[in-house]
Amino acid sequence: MEILIILSILSVPVIGYLIYRQIRQQVSTPTKIVEYIFIVALCLSSLLFCFGLMMYGSHHTEAIDIVDNGYSPFASEHSLTLIFLFGTALFGSIKLWLKGRSLPPLLFVLTLIFVVLGIIISFFVLLQISSNTQFYDAWLFGFLPVTNIITAITLIYKVIAEEATEASNKTYRNKFLNYLNQKMAHTAHQPLYVIILLLPICIMIVAILMLFGQEADSISKVFTETTTWNFSTKTHPPFLDHRGHYLCTVAICGDPKVVKPLRLGKRHGLEIVVNRQLLIANAFEELIWESWPAAHKIIRGLYDKYGYPLSKKVTTVQRSNLVYRLMKPLEYFFLLCLYLYSEKPEEKIARQYQS
Repeated sequence: MEILIILSILSVPVIGYLIYRQIRQQVSTPTKIVEYIFIVALCLSSLLFCFGLMMYGSHHTEAIDIVDNGYSPFASEHSLTLIFLFGTALFGSIKLWLKGRSLPPLLFVLTLIFVVLGIIISFFVLLQISSNTQFYDAWLFGFLPVTNIITAITLIYKVIAEEATEASNKTYRNKFLNYLNQKMAHTAHQPLYVIILLLPICIMIVAILMLFGQEADSISKVFTETTTWNFSTKTHPPFLDHRGHYLCTVAICGDPKVVKPLRLGKRHGLEIVVNRQLLIANAFEELIWESWPAAHKIIRGLYDKYGYPLSKKVTTVQRSNLVYRLMKPLEYFFLLCLYLYSEKPEEKIARQYQS
């Protein structure tokens, strides 16, 4: 997953440029480097958000191994509401960026409402992920709302600072729309119209989403019908005991002439094959846990994050042989530490995986 994230991030500037060039064809104003930065930031933050959803995709009713993944901060059955609000906010931001105050006043006010709703929903997304300390990569969800808030505020400031001379000359054939357009053409009154129309537009959005199977209160349930996050109201099944294979464990799957298996052992009630390297590594971990529990917690957290995903890629005899050989220097280091700090190192080694 880390490699995929890195490769995707490296491709973002190119993808952002292609999107930027395509959008810029719609307007004749001079290009600015800050606009390209805005597109790249939006693409990158959206990509990281998607990776976050891939890594934290479990429903609150599932029992999971927390090393493998995490619970989603957003209820999947209500996620369409979240996607729709972010989509309309993106639409509003692009419209403000390309057209600004040259938009017809009615469309300008509606666009501002979408952007403001995007700021509000981004704020709640940040609150949702702010108190989660169970998992390592919750920060992946934070870039998109932060990017959205910064760009939205920047665009709002930009258009408010401009005159509405072009917008006031727009007309509609429909008398009612034309009446609203003329009313909203007054620059000083437009912030007031945004506030007044905010609730009716929200009601309209809810009505549209209900046609697609969403509930009237999906905007709140998308946050609350989750577990382990800030607004979560649901409990989850007990976390599964971590039964994953670590590097020394997968190394023993290699050629017996190389890895030298000794006997059968038991871990979590299951039989596994053990060799001296695995016994020494487990005895060393036990020594760290007994002597320096705080350090053990840090080391275990780092290994669960990086070593365990790596171990899942060791799927052939040749790879197991390679891991076994690469772990040899560490095996000797572990053994040295055991002989320095343990009174009976060989007894500690021998009793590993006995029950």
